[in-house]
This record gives sequence, structure tokens and C-alpha cells, in this order.
Amino acid sequence: GHGQGLNLRDNGLNVIVGVRKDGRSWKKAVAEGWVPGKNLFEIEEAADKGNIVFNLLSDAAQRDLWPTIKPYITPGKTLYFSHGFAITYKDQTHVEAPAGVDVVLCAPKGSGATLRTLFLEGKGLNSSIAVFQDVSGKAHERVVALGVAIGSGYLYETTFEKEVYSDLFGERGILMGAINGLFRAQYDVLRANGHSPSEAFNETVEEATQSLIPLIGAKGMDWMYANCSVTAQRGALDWHQKFYDSSLPVFKDLYESVRNGSETKRALDKNSQSDYRESLEKELAEIRESEIWRAGETVRGLRPENNK
Repeated sequence: GHGQGLNLRDNGLNVIVGVRKDGRSWKKAVAEGWVPGKNLFEIEEAADKGNIVFNLLSDAAQRDLWPTIKPYITPGKTLYFSHGFAITYKDQTHVEAPAGVDVVLCAPKGSGATLRTLFLEGKGLNSSIAVFQDVSGKAHERVVALGVAIGSGYLYETTFEKEVYSDLFGERGILMGAINGLFRAQYDVLRANGHSPSEAFNETVEEATQSLIPLIGAKGMDWMYANCSVTAQRGALDWHQKFYDSSLPVFKDLYESVRNGSETKRALDKNSQSDYRESLEKELAEIRESEIWRAGETVRGLRPENNK
């Protein structure tokens, strides 16, 4: 939540931060200008002092710390989330909306670091908003105002359930899981057919991220096609249906896994293990040290902007 907190503070709101004292997040908050005893407190004290309580802990931490936080979510307050996870999967998290409080959601479509960077550039991330419980009659008005205050580019309506379903589905799909799998598969086929690591990476990742995806982001898929060679256009138009047909069953299985709670259980179980950070680092190191991403490090280092 550091991006949201800093943006709120820069927009003139009276913000206090609650994190574990002397932990990694506490030290980071101090480095970012939060002052212990003034606007930086332990979690319980911050929850007690706040009238709009931003619950931006990790999903596993929201489950584990809810009994600690819940007594401070008293009638008249607003409970704010940036993910529908805890409320939607309450049978696993045991997080239920307390009586007498507004419960709202504003979910930026990107990381906190990106939210902060775009804010400093005068831009904004798109965010979804939802109201789960409206006691005051002003919950919608309040969440719109908060969405603007955290630095959103524009806001669109959803529900807590639809937000978490689409978010978990998207992360495991195109946004992170599927794209990694597709990158690996194409790279491996190129390498198996004698192409160099540099050529395989450039034709798989570098051209996508540096040339084609920015065109899609600017004006859409048809615009990207229109600005490529005729040979590229024809190949893409002829092959995209085969990729659609082969991947659709996988995406259907993935969505059902999200809807039935299997993904939630897996995430909570894994993230709650005492050695999770060490295990995660091993998984990330395996990716980082794989040939495709070692080739990527070399290619990125050769970009003109990195050789000034």
C-alpha cells in the first residue's frame, strides 16, 4: 500500500500508516518520510485512529490479522480494500464485513510501484470500484473520491466477487502466467531449431515488449496489425484462431479453479508457510537463471538508452 499512501498524502489527505514495528515495511515507511508516533504506528493503533481504514495487507496477512484488526473497525468507519479476496472468500479468510460500517473497494489495475510512478508523472492507473456495504448512504460517493485521491486514471464499476475473479484469472492467465508460458514455449522451439539465444529472445520477447505491445496499448490490436508488414499481418490473422482454440479450454479450467476457491486455497496455504520467502526466491532464481532470461539481461543491456 505504499503507493496509495504516498499519493493520498501528496493529495493533501491526513494519512497514517500501520505496519509491524521495526519490520521491513516499517523501515521502508521511515525512509519514505513517515514519522513514528506522528503518522506511522503499529497496526492496531493505526486501525484505532483511522476513520477510513485501508486494509492493504497481503491476502494471507488479512486472514491472519483480521482478529487483531476487527475490534477497531467500529460503527461509523469505512473499511477499504483493494482486492475482493478477503470478503469474497470469507469461508477461507474468516473476514466478514462488520455491522455499522461502509465497506468499499478500489483496485488499481497494476502494482503500487506503477501507481506511484504514474502519479508522479501526472498520469494514473485505471481502477475498479465497488461497494459491498453502504451504511452511511454515501459509500459510493466516498469510494469515487478515494479512487481519485489514490491516483486513478479512470474508474469503472464492479463487485467484490467479480473483481477478485477477474484479478486472479488475469494474473494466472495473459498478464503473468500464460505470457510466461508462451514466451518459454516459443523460445525453446527456436533454440531447438538452431537459433541463437539472442535471436530467439529478440523474436520472442524483445520485439513484443518494445515494439508490438506498445502499439496495442496505443490504439488496439488492429492498429498493431496495420503497422506491421503484409507477411506478418497474414501470418497473425491466419494463426490466431488456432492459438485461441488451443488455449480456450485452459482458460475455462482456470476460471473454474478461481470460482470454486481452489486457487484461493492454494495461494493461502503456500503463502502461509514459514519458509515461503525462501521458497519464492528459489522459484524466482530458477526463472532468472534460465537461458531465456539470461539472454534477456544481455539484450536489455545492449539497448541504446542503457549505453549512454
